[in-house]
Amino acid sequence: MDLFSSDKRHFQLPNAELIYIPNFYDQKKADVYLEHLKNNIPWQQDDIKIFGKTHPQPRLTALFAINAKPYSYSNITMTPKPFTSEIHQIKIDVQKICQHEFTTVLLNLYRNRNDSNGWHADNEKALGINPVIASLSFGATRVFHFKHRTIKEESHKLNLEHGSLLIMKGEMQHFWLHQIPKTKTHVNERINLTFRTL
Repeated sequence: MDLFSSDKRHFQLPNAELIYIPNFYDQKKADVYLEHLKNNIPWQQDDIKIFGKTHPQPRLTALFAINAKPYSYSNITMTPKPFTSEIHQIKIDVQKICQHEFTTVLLNLYRNRNDSNGWHADNEKALGINPVIASLSFGATRVFHFKHRTIKEESHKLNLEHGSLLIMKGEMQHFWLHQIPKTKTHVNERINLTFRTL
């Protein structure tokens, strides 16, 4: 059986290329990766500043890379650890589909319904112009919101499922914002790997 699903959803959006592959990994493979990442990653919780006040970031994170380049966002600077063999294999699989070489992966652990990621774009200068961002999800389904910065009608939601891959390309990080909001519904852990090139 082919590892990857051919069921790709290409979204027709202004100023963006967005591709969603719901079964990038089948459930058995996704289950194995979820347990490994949950139990073997050195998760950390950084503080963020919002309107001048410092708060614990509402999720846990980790950074891995093939180089020693740090990654900075939201006044947080993270120093990468070397790829593990499992994350390296995931990177190879993702690169085959994306036809793009990644150097770095930021992992997020959403522990429960209160963990979230506010409106933002992955538009840091270190990522270059029109970066390719590949977002791989394991665990509980969470809702991905994305909206155009200036076209009010362009506001959408997408369920990111266990084993799914979301690819953001083109001008999306310049013209769109995205978030993973809190939810009132009980959910289990979700781990998200966002591959990027520094």
